[in-house]
Amino acid sequence: MKVLIVGSGAREHALARSLHLDPSVTELHAVPGNPGIGALATLHSQDPNDGAAIAALAVNVRADLVVVGPEAPLVAGVADTVREVGIPCFGPTAAAAMLEGSKAFAKEVMAAANVPTAEPRVCTTPSELATALAEFGAPYVVKDDGLAAGKGVVVTDDLAQATAHGDAILAAGGTVVIEEYLDGPEVSLFCICDGATVVPLQPAQDFKRAFDGDEGLNTGGMGAYSPLPWAPPGLVEEVVRTVAQPTVDEMARRGTPFQGVLYCGLALTSKGTRVVEFNARFGDPETQSVLARLETPLGEVLLAAAQGRLHELPALQWSDDAAVTVVLAAHGYPEDARKGDPITGTDEADGVDGAHVLHAGTAFDGDGSLVASGGRVLCTVGVGAHLADARATAYEALSHISLPGSHHRSDIALKASEIVAD
Repeated sequence: MKVLIVGSGAREHALARSLHLDPSVTELHAVPGNPGIGALATLHSQDPNDGAAIAALAVNVRADLVVVGPEAPLVAGVADTVREVGIPCFGPTAAAAMLEGSKAFAKEVMAAANVPTAEPRVCTTPSELATALAEFGAPYVVKDDGLAAGKGVVVTDDLAQATAHGDAILAAGGTVVIEEYLDGPEVSLFCICDGATVVPLQPAQDFKRAFDGDEGLNTGGMGAYSPLPWAPPGLVEEVVRTVAQPTVDEMARRGTPFQGVLYCGLALTSKGTRVVEFNARFGDPETQSVLARLETPLGEVLLAAAQGRLHELPALQWSDDAAVTVVLAAHGYPEDARKGDPITGTDEADGVDGAHVLHAGTAFDGDGSLVASGGRVLCTVGVGAHLADARATAYEALSHISLPGSHHRSDIALKASEIVAD
């Protein structure tokens, strides 16, 4: 099977790594990819958001499957165009991807499907914004209705900050969604969908704030781990029954079947499990930890989803090991990330037993040296019998890597590993 991956982040590198390990995958291509993906796949330079260019490339390389990683190409309809040329594509249509493309639309679908979620107010004027903030009170949850790469949300007790964020979204021509605050820990659960059948992966938890102790600004994610030793028994089955399957059924009823990954961002509140948000693709960095534990060959799962035959697959097989992912970010991230700084030590990090490095914002400079080219530069993934072992491995690998001015969190999975230790 020949597979074309669309995207250039650590999520796509994790997908490429898993597909590379699948014996049924004979050839990998990626557009545009990154230096890490380039070690596993043939890279191409087309615009990942140009559906016609991606479809033509898929035909040219004779791809048996196209896997679209990021949200922007999905919302732009790349998956639609690929399917139009007769190639199976893992990723929802533009219409179905609106579950991520518009938070207001997602709330509408959840209401129709009776999915438990935070009560929302959709605001298009400063007056509506002020009214909604006053109605819910602190902590204020202010979201950009559209795509914001995981950084369009502000949660604060400061009314002025909440108002300023909402005003900025409105001033840019956007729509604001104000929600009630959900207490309790958050969980990420990815569900593979083929338009009718839902197959859940293992849950994970990510860390959005830039610094230790959940301090600093929201980011795209600074680390993640799986499994969750503190998660209640039956959580995955509950989410499939009350969230994922009803949503997929509602999308099918509307004539926009959802094929791809339904990312269920959840809060385990004092009132029960609630949906924080939906995404229409694998989450980053949770994917890096989840796929490190998946033993079933990934290619056959993604192809079955693209072809509408998930019901034919046996149950997914998972390692009992834990996986911890730690993100290394560039100087200034998440505000003004500095580019061009040299990166060294990735080979040494890859050589740590039980660890591997996944590239995100990396590139080769004119001399062929590896440099930072984005905010989240790379991540190390550690696998071990317990979370504490996986943590130690991930951080040992990271210790070999040098990037001037970089920063990372030192507390990824720390509390969870201590729960296990007790």
